[in-house]
Amino acid sequence: MATQYLTPFVVPGYEPPSPDPETGEVRTKTEDERREIISQMKQIRLVQEGMESPVAKAAISGAMGFGIGAFFSLMGSSFTIEDPLQREQYAGMNTRQKAKVIFGDMGKSMWRQGKGFGMVGALYAGTECVVEGFRAKNDIYNSIYAGLISGAVLARNSGPRAMVLGGMGFAAFSAAIDSYMRRDTPDEDA
Repeated sequence: MATQYLTPFVVPGYEPPSPDPETGEVRTKTEDERREIISQMKQIRLVQEGMESPVAKAAISGAMGFGIGAFFSLMGSSFTIEDPLQREQYAGMNTRQKAKVIFGDMGKSMWRQGKGFGMVGALYAGTECVVEGFRAKNDIYNSIYAGLISGAVLARNSGPRAMVLGGMGFAAFSAAIDSYMRRDTPDEDA
C-alpha cells in the first residue's frame, strides 16, 4: 500500500513507454534515442561539475564584482560632477572638452573600483569553494573560514596585526551575511 507513494527508480532512456500525443501510439525508445539521452545527461553533468568548480565560482564572482564595482563608481561619479570644488578644473573649457574630461575620469574610476570589487569577490568565492571542498561540508563555518582567510590576504601589505583584524572583520561580516541568507523564512500561510 505504501509503495504507491514512492517515486519509482527509472534508468534514463529506459522509461516506461508513453503514448504519442498526436497518434496515441505507444512505442519504446530505440537504442539510438537511449544513447542520445545518456549523452545529453553526461553533458549536463559535466556542465554542472564545471559550474561548481572553484575556478568557475571565482570567475563568476569576480565578473559580478567587477560589474557591481563599476556600477557603484558610475553612480558616485554622477555626484562628483556637481561638486563645487570640481567645477574649478572645468573653467575655460567648452562642453565637448568638459565631457571628454568627465567621461575619461568616470571610465578610470569605474575600472579601478570594478577591479577592486572583482578581486575581492573572486578571492572570497574561490576561498569559500576550496574550504567547502576541503571540509566536505556545507555550513556557515565555510563562510567564516573563507572570510578569515580573505580578510587576511587583503590586509597582507599592512602587517600582521592588520591581517588579524582584517580577517576577523571579514569573517564577522561573512558570518552575519551568511546567517541572514540561511535563515528560515516564516510561513505566510498560517
